[in-house]
Amino acid sequence: MKIACIGGGPASLYFAILMKKQRPDATIRVIERNPANVTWGFGVVFSDATMANFADADPDSYREITDAFAHWDDIETHYMGHALVSRGHGFAGLSRLKLLQILEARALALGVEVIHDSNVTGIEEYRSWDLVVAGDGINSVVRDQHKEHFGVDIDLRPNKFIWLGTSRPFGAFTFFFRENEHGLFRSHCYQFEDGRSTFIIECTEDTWRRAGLDRADEAGSVAYCERLYAAELEGHRLISNNSIWRSFPRVRNRRWHHGNVVLMGDALHTAHFTIGSGTKLAMEDGIALAAALAANPTLETALDAFERERRPVVESLQRASQVSMEWFEQTERYHGRLEPIQFNFSMLTRSLRITYDNLRLRDPQYVDGIERWFAVQAAAQVGAAAPDRPTPPMFTPFQLRGMTLANRVVVSPMCMYSAEDGAIGDFHLVHLGSRAMGGAGLVIAEMTDVSPEGRITPGCAGLYKPEHAAAWKRVCNFVHANSQAKIAVQLGHAGRKGSTKLIWDGMDQPLEHGNWPVMGPSPIAYRPVNQVPKAMDRADMDKVVADFVHATRLAEEAGFDMVEVHFAHGYLLSTFLSPLTNRRTDEYGGSLENRMRFPLEVFRAVRAVWPADKPISVRISATDWAEGGFTPEDGVEVARRLKELGCDIIDVSAGQVVAEQKPVYGRLFQTPFADRIRLEAGIPTMTVGNVQSHADVNTILGAGRADLCVLARTHLYDPYWTRHAAAEQGYAMPWPRQYASIDGFVPRSG
Repeated sequence: MKIACIGGGPASLYFAILMKKQRPDATIRVIERNPANVTWGFGVVFSDATMANFADADPDSYREITDAFAHWDDIETHYMGHALVSRGHGFAGLSRLKLLQILEARALALGVEVIHDSNVTGIEEYRSWDLVVAGDGINSVVRDQHKEHFGVDIDLRPNKFIWLGTSRPFGAFTFFFRENEHGLFRSHCYQFEDGRSTFIIECTEDTWRRAGLDRADEAGSVAYCERLYAAELEGHRLISNNSIWRSFPRVRNRRWHHGNVVLMGDALHTAHFTIGSGTKLAMEDGIALAAALAANPTLETALDAFERERRPVVESLQRASQVSMEWFEQTERYHGRLEPIQFNFSMLTRSLRITYDNLRLRDPQYVDGIERWFAVQAAAQVGAAAPDRPTPPMFTPFQLRGMTLANRVVVSPMCMYSAEDGAIGDFHLVHLGSRAMGGAGLVIAEMTDVSPEGRITPGCAGLYKPEHAAAWKRVCNFVHANSQAKIAVQLGHAGRKGSTKLIWDGMDQPLEHGNWPVMGPSPIAYRPVNQVPKAMDRADMDKVVADFVHATRLAEEAGFDMVEVHFAHGYLLSTFLSPLTNRRTDEYGGSLENRMRFPLEVFRAVRAVWPADKPISVRISATDWAEGGFTPEDGVEVARRLKELGCDIIDVSAGQVVAEQKPVYGRLFQTPFADRIRLEAGIPTMTVGNVQSHADVNTILGAGRADLCVLARTHLYDPYWTRHAAAEQGYAMPWPRQYASIDGFVPRSG
């Protein structure tokens, strides 16, 4: 077997080591463009968990690597005059050059050929070899020769960074946030050997230009950074090594192999330096590829297996890398808006891989401090005394106007399609009542339509008849009498998504009989099978406004504590906001200012008749997930306008506006939109979307990403989820008196 590894980085060298151990008879050649003992950059970082994988794969190189480590457990953040420390993280730094020397020496000892000073410009020389491994980095020549097949996707990120070293030793992984007249700089620092540390400096492009760094050479950049970080360097100097300002390239590939060529390392994928996993990914690629070749009878099946088994792991880490990278790209959003303790917690949990519970295992004292701080803020917000012991953020109160929630957990509005002509019945009483008794602070009833023609399906709930209010009053009375929960109703109009079958008969499919006409801002059907909506005229708008007002008055009669107006998910008011569904040329179309005109008219009318001491929320889709559609920037602007008009909180969702959407799913996938609106529009938010655990809830709240957490499916399979979360965290919640035996009282048997 003949294997050529193009590029002499960690991916190629480590794979060569493992394959030579597996196939001593194979000819394995590593070809590197640089001379021996030369590399770019300074240190690399590994977690303790990563090193366990290396110990299993090749104990000899593992011992050499660990002997050269600089190890630390702490993360130290310097921000606005505060030094905040979190312990128990378990990382190690190592000189990149030393790592390459260890791996090359191990490869040579096993009989691998290593050739330096050879700049491979194509694979023609190796086309007849059994396998060509393209480990030639971000700017891979081999990959780019076949880029159409690999489906290369390179995204140059907006921030600028420079990779420097310093002679100052750091006892922890250290972050510095330094602001001067040009803007905010962030640095990532860690020791990788005695007397040497990595010092990466990052800033926005605007800051970089204001500082004149776009015109500075390497020496000028180093001089500027030494002046900027003079206090932090403590008399030490910065060290350069081809240290120029760069934009980070996020690399992905739709396909990982082509014929006998396979990609690995940075040629295949990149992970941002803020999570320090690029080298880890590269070496673990080597482990996975060697294992696939050992387990499969042919090269084709081996390469397929490598991609199939490795891709989910890589994509998961790249998702974490993406959100971590975006946090540092957008640090100005948090700077000055979050207090130092919350700023630091937000930074530590930015990738979603470190959660509240995970941090508690690492550093209980740190999490206790977060809990105490958050509980004090929450108590002040509702005008109560702070608890005398640490309290998980999810169990702190929250106030909106005259409504005080006992905790931050919300049951999401979920359509049940079990009403008759808008009238709800016993199912809704049990469904909503059980979830209120289950401990949530707020229960939001499903989208409840303001008119018969505003329904999605014949089974949708309504608030357009007096008997509807009476039925809802029965539910509200039960919730108020038997739980601590507050209850809200979500008022909406289906618009072009109306007149469709019950979800279990065919989601978004038109009715076979009994259709009612639908309307919208423009005559654009949701899907080809759906009705083309009537383009609304002023009379239609006046009727919709009147219907929302009537429904709001009925909501007050029913006893709801809060009203939520539905601006999301492609229903009527949402379609006015999106440029993909609103093609009007009058004062209700075109610019965002015009597109939000009618939804804001509806909101004003609802706010005018809803009691002043009761809050109103609005649910929005913060993005259409479609090119040319409603954007997160638009979401911030709509939230600002709603705040001016008396909206109390924004329920931030995303998508479901157009059928051609391309959502990016994942854990907490919508939380970044809530985070942005909360901070940039200055209004409380609720976040919804794949919130999976009480650790997620506490992390979101503790980091200031939202004020309330809305859970849907979680509450479907466990109505008592909040109580179970309390028990798991050792937090005592009051029970209904009928269940007093749970607290120790045993009632008389019947």
